[in-house]
Amino acid sequence: MVLNVRELRVERGKTVILHDISWRVERGQHWVILGANGSGKTSLLSALTAYLTPSAGTIDVLGERYGETDWRELRKRVGLVSSSIRQMMHEDELALETVVSGKYAMIDYRGEPTPADRQQAARILKRIECSYLAARSWRVLSQGERQRVLIGRALMADPPLLILDEPCAGLDPVARVHFLQFLEKLGRRKDAPTMLLVTHHVEEIAPVFSHVLLLKAGRVLAQGTKDTVSTSELLGQAFNAIVELRCTARDYTMAVTTKSRAVM
Repeated sequence: MVLNVRELRVERGKTVILHDISWRVERGQHWVILGANGSGKTSLLSALTAYLTPSAGTIDVLGERYGETDWRELRKRVGLVSSSIRQMMHEDELALETVVSGKYAMIDYRGEPTPADRQQAARILKRIECSYLAARSWRVLSQGERQRVLIGRALMADPPLLILDEPCAGLDPVARVHFLQFLEKLGRRKDAPTMLLVTHHVEEIAPVFSHVLLLKAGRVLAQGTKDTVSTSELLGQAFNAIVELRCTARDYTMAVTTKSRAVM
């Protein structure tokens, strides 16, 4: 088991942010956490990475329980790619050095990488098809290149779990397609970590993702295999609209036929 969340509740003052969420992720599964803005995706992610303290319930990650282990050490086993990390990177840092910093879970790593670290980072850059970026500074990388390098950074610690927090944000349509193709290749590898993709775009559900957790107003609306959860009816409920979901063997698209649906 990679992740086991039971009766997770997060309250701030009189406001309930997450309502008694239970969810399991098994090895070999890749999940999408899907929902509209304000559905609780970010809060759930913050709770999973110990940046938001639960009010009730339990969270087990990679066999360790929140509150009973050193979460600072556990974070080194969980790769995280998010816009907040992207914005903190030093403009002059070389891509290879950015990847090396993932081993130490540090932003703006100032140490001198060892030859072994450099060799491992170079192997990872090759694995993510970015060897040509090794000597380029952060300031000259495109948004898509930055996202790939951040995934390389996350992989430096060989994490069993990789969390991708809206990784396509800021990418143009072509860059998004290329990035999703890259995720597909990564997820198909035998040594791939379990991936959790946080998004509010069904178009980003690549074929490699097997399951979907659908959130609405801080609650689990549905969870399970993507074929059972990714339906027009459930997505219409999640986004409070009448939608038509179109599926092919490779991707999903969602058309909104009216602005909103009546609240039942």
